[in-house]
Amino acid sequence: MIELQAIHQRFKGASGDVDAVRDVSLSIRKGEIFGIIGRSGAGKSSLVRTINLLNRPTSGRVLVDGRDLTGLGAKELRAARHDIGMIFQHFNLLTSRTVYDNVALPLELAGLSKADIHKKVMPLLELVGLTELKKRYPAHISGGQKQRVGIARALANDPKILLSDEATSALDPETTRSILELLRRINRELGLTIVLITHQMDVIKVICDRVAVMEAGKIIEQGEVIDVFRQPKHDVTKALIGDVIAQELPEGVLQRVRAKLAQTQAGSGQDHLFRFAFSGASVDQPLLSEAIRRYGMDFTILHGQIDEIQGQAFGSLAVLASGAADDITAAIAYLRAQGVVVEELNYVI
Repeated sequence: MIELQAIHQRFKGASGDVDAVRDVSLSIRKGEIFGIIGRSGAGKSSLVRTINLLNRPTSGRVLVDGRDLTGLGAKELRAARHDIGMIFQHFNLLTSRTVYDNVALPLELAGLSKADIHKKVMPLLELVGLTELKKRYPAHISGGQKQRVGIARALANDPKILLSDEATSALDPETTRSILELLRRINRELGLTIVLITHQMDVIKVICDRVAVMEAGKIIEQGEVIDVFRQPKHDVTKALIGDVIAQELPEGVLQRVRAKLAQTQAGSGQDHLFRFAFSGASVDQPLLSEAIRRYGMDFTILHGQIDEIQGQAFGSLAVLASGAADDITAAIAYLRAQGVVVEELNYVI
C-alpha cells in the first residue's frame, strides 16, 4: 500500500543543515494501523509528512499503490493527495467557520454543489458523533470535539489513507481513548490504512497493528506490536515501553535482591534474576507452577504487571529463581519452549 524507499529529509537550519530523516525504508500494508513512535525530535513527523509530500524528501521515493508520488507533477500530485487525509495535533480548524462548514471546506474547494456537499457532510458528522453540534463554532466545542471535526474533514474526500500526526497528544486520557476508539472504528468500517505518529507507547499499545521506533531520524526497531512489547531489542524501545509496563525494578526491590544474592554467593545455593514476558495463551497457563514441580526449584515473584495489547493478554514478571544450576537451566529451557520470553537480569545487580 505505502512504500517508503530510502527516504532522506534534510532541512536548512540556523547552524547548518539538519538531517531530520536518514535513509528510512518502510512498508505499510493496506488496511492496517501502523504506528511510528519516538521521542521529541526523533524525526517521526518529518517522516509522515513525506507520505503526502507536505515535506518533499531530499532523496528517496514514496510509492502509494505502486505509484511514485515523488515523480508526479503539481496537478497530478494534487489529485493524488485526495486519497490521503490528514489530522493534526492542534486541529487546524478555521475559527470563522462552523463545525459543518469546516468539514465542508475540502468539498467546496473540489467544486461540489451545496446539495452534494450536504449529502457528504451529514453522514460524516454522524460518524464522528457531532450532528447536534453542526452549527457551533470551534471556540464553543471541546478539544476532543475539535479533533472529531478534524477527522471528519480528513474523511471528506473519501481517502484510502489517513495520516494522524500526534492527533491525541493535546487531549486528556479519557478523550484520547474515545478518539482512538473512533479511529479504530473508521479503520474497520471504512477499510482505511492509518499511519499514526505518537510519542506515547500507550497509544501504540491500544490501537496499532505494527510499529516502527525512530531515534535520530532512523528506524531502530519495527515489528508486530505484541512482539515488540514481548522482546524489545533497543534501549530506546525499552524506555518507551517502560512508560506503559515497568522495565526497571523499583529501588526497594533491587536492595532486597542484592542482599539475597550476596547471601547466596556466600553459601552454596544458586539464585538468578530473570524477567519473563508472557503473551496469548501462555498468560493463562500455570507455567511457573509446572516448572517448579518438574525441576524441584523455586521462583519468587518480585515485580510484575498484566496488561492487554491489541486484544491479547500480556504479562511481565521479574522473578528470582533459586535452585541447582542444572535445574534452573532446564526450567528456563522449558519456559522458552512454551513461548515465554526470558531475559536474565543479573547485570542490574
